[in-house]
Amino acid sequence: MAKQNVAEQFVDILVRAGVKRLYGVVGDSLNPVVDAIRRNSAIDWVHVRHEETAAFAAGAEAQVTGSLAACAGSCGPGNLHLVNGLYDAHRSMAPVLALASHIPSSEIGLGYFQETHPELLFQECSHYNEMISNPEQMPRLLQTAVQHAIGRGGVSVVSMPGDIASRPAPEKTVEHALVTARPTVRPGDDEIDQLCRMVDEAERVTLFCGSGTAGAHAEVMEFAAKAKSPVGHALRGKEWIQYDNPYDVGMSGLLGYGAAYEATHECDLLILLGTDFPYNAFLPDDVKIVQVDVRPEHLGRRSKLDLAVWGDVRETLRCLTPRVKPKTDRRFLDRMLKKHANALEGVVKAYTRNVEKHTPIHPEYVASVLDEVAAEDAVFTVDTGMNNVWAARYLTPNGKRRVIGSFTHGSMANALPQAIGAQFTDRNRQTVAMCGDGGFSMLMGDFLTLVQYDLPVKVVVFNNSSLGMVELEMLVAGLPSYGTTNKNPDFAAIARAAGAWGVRVEEPKQVQSALRDAFKHKGPALVDVVTDPNALSIPPKISADMVTGFALSASKIVLDGGVGRMVQMARSNLRNLPRP
Repeated sequence: MAKQNVAEQFVDILVRAGVKRLYGVVGDSLNPVVDAIRRNSAIDWVHVRHEETAAFAAGAEAQVTGSLAACAGSCGPGNLHLVNGLYDAHRSMAPVLALASHIPSSEIGLGYFQETHPELLFQECSHYNEMISNPEQMPRLLQTAVQHAIGRGGVSVVSMPGDIASRPAPEKTVEHALVTARPTVRPGDDEIDQLCRMVDEAERVTLFCGSGTAGAHAEVMEFAAKAKSPVGHALRGKEWIQYDNPYDVGMSGLLGYGAAYEATHECDLLILLGTDFPYNAFLPDDVKIVQVDVRPEHLGRRSKLDLAVWGDVRETLRCLTPRVKPKTDRRFLDRMLKKHANALEGVVKAYTRNVEKHTPIHPEYVASVLDEVAAEDAVFTVDTGMNNVWAARYLTPNGKRRVIGSFTHGSMANALPQAIGAQFTDRNRQTVAMCGDGGFSMLMGDFLTLVQYDLPVKVVVFNNSSLGMVELEMLVAGLPSYGTTNKNPDFAAIARAAGAWGVRVEEPKQVQSALRDAFKHKGPALVDVVTDPNALSIPPKISADMVTGFALSASKIVLDGGVGRMVQMARSNLRNLPRP
């Protein structure tokens, strides 16, 4: 049997760690690794058109599967392109292994062609960032990188010069069992005891949930039923907690709707469950606050805590719920449910009024129709900007759907590349990229990746010919909009020229049929919808401080709520209120 080289050993370890594919762009320093993949049937090379896409795709794959995903960039400019997508994956706690190929080892530090220093460049967006400078470091260094990415939830970066990758692997190497899943973390008894006392002493308890409630829906509902708690959520908690939730009061924040803001401010105990909600201007400063989080570094960095609980949300509630005393007074919960339903009811007419006559098309209407016709288990990837607003307010979670975006890092152009990674995990699962025209055009080259691999991603471009969220930022600052207008082509014509299915929609009555036709098409498809650039949004509560770091939205179209099927759930919850 021929002796392995370092590249082959590298690829074998990725396979053992569960990696199915490596996203990237080939290049000289990467050639040994790509060739090793060519000869290994257990892993595929996915050739994208831009390395930023590779990192975003890997991050999305990791979020959909919960398993390690991987990407690669060649030396210098190649791996530099990875950085934005890696920041997003790291801040989303997505386990990603990035290979940053490097210049020849003998030339490092001498100003060689394409020389950069990846061990410095990726330091802030990784848990682990080291260079293989000697074959003897394999496989221990790569195994350590894998376990950092999986165990801590985030990015590990391994730099490797091309000449090292080509060298023979050491004969006597130790390959230990790899960690491929994270454990649950149970809080200490003292924290559970104290939290139990605080819940029992409080008259009005509100839960505010983030992405850390993934897998804990049943436990949250059980606790809310016992404590008679309204349940609000942050954007990243929406998909995990809003569905089948008789205690739902909506979402807080600048994309917020419903009564979540009131519920968090009018309680006397607020429990933050698995959320690192960044907008502390929306959090109260005059109620008791408890935060439960599996990452201790998140505890207390947004608001002053009366109790910090280090633990997994599900395990914490499993310990807590049996011990708290059932509350009998529902008045606070019922009042918040009524406020929530009223807020939603108030905007139904706003987005349906004369909708078939309004051109350019209301983007709210497009999002609501998309929510209706998309599959029950669809994966939505959502561009940053106004698409975040429409997704937050109009996509209905049900426990099967996924909604992925650059919700923490806030990068443009994320939806298309994330859809690539999501679709590769399951070609039969409907994957929809909700793109803004600015985001889509930024990484439009990777639409060709959809065509090359015949990935059946459905791209819906909300085309308002502007950078809408940036215009809002200027509006808030009292500045006239400048440099925000896009002169766009017919994106559907570009899709057809590339060999995909494409249609342009300019009339509201065409929206539903265009989306249905796109979803029926077996390959990649693009729907270019010309939408109203004046359709903006406003949160339920506004103060000057809330504007900082984000766009304040203003509109006559959507005043303060999410609509669509969410209002049906709110009505249903009201029908279930006990009658006097």
